[in-house]
Amino acid sequence: MVKIAVVVGSTRPGRRSKQVADWVLERAAAKGGAEYELLDVADYKLPLLDEPMPPSMGNYQHEHTKTWARAVAEFDGYIFVTAEYNHSVPGALKNALDFLYAEWNNKAAGFVSYGSAGGVRAVENLRLISGELQMADVRAQVALPFATEFEGFTTFTPSATAEENLDVLIEQIVAWSTALETIRH
Repeated sequence: MVKIAVVVGSTRPGRRSKQVADWVLERAAAKGGAEYELLDVADYKLPLLDEPMPPSMGNYQHEHTKTWARAVAEFDGYIFVTAEYNHSVPGALKNALDFLYAEWNNKAAGFVSYGSAGGVRAVENLRLISGELQMADVRAQVALPFATEFEGFTTFTPSATAEENLDVLIEQIVAWSTALETIRH
């Protein structure tokens, strides 16, 4: 059975991404088809990229990078939960992605985003980044606008449409993670 990480992509105090990620994790676990686990970027306290060699060389020098690499390598696919900051991804998520290379390769990526416009511009950026990291991004996406999915911009309350969209995303991420297994091994 494939293992999928639900990646919490914001480290900001008062972040909404943990609420959203908990919802994704709960719904995915109920749906089944894979093992699911939360992977919170905040737990790794990564500094700004400080490796002297490019990640594509796989020659990690720092223990924080090695720890992050071991955590990321465990998974066959990822559902990234991201906010949209200034039409892009949170800096902490971009930094966490940039630290590694081979650990992301030949794995599936799906995106759940939130923001004033549902976070769609952050996902546009993530699709480009994931392609460079040799991840296969699935078509389904969950976009959560503050106006309709958050009470008072703080409390996450998913709509029926968001739940339906998440179900499709989960099905696609499991299918692609499974299909890419032959390439990974």
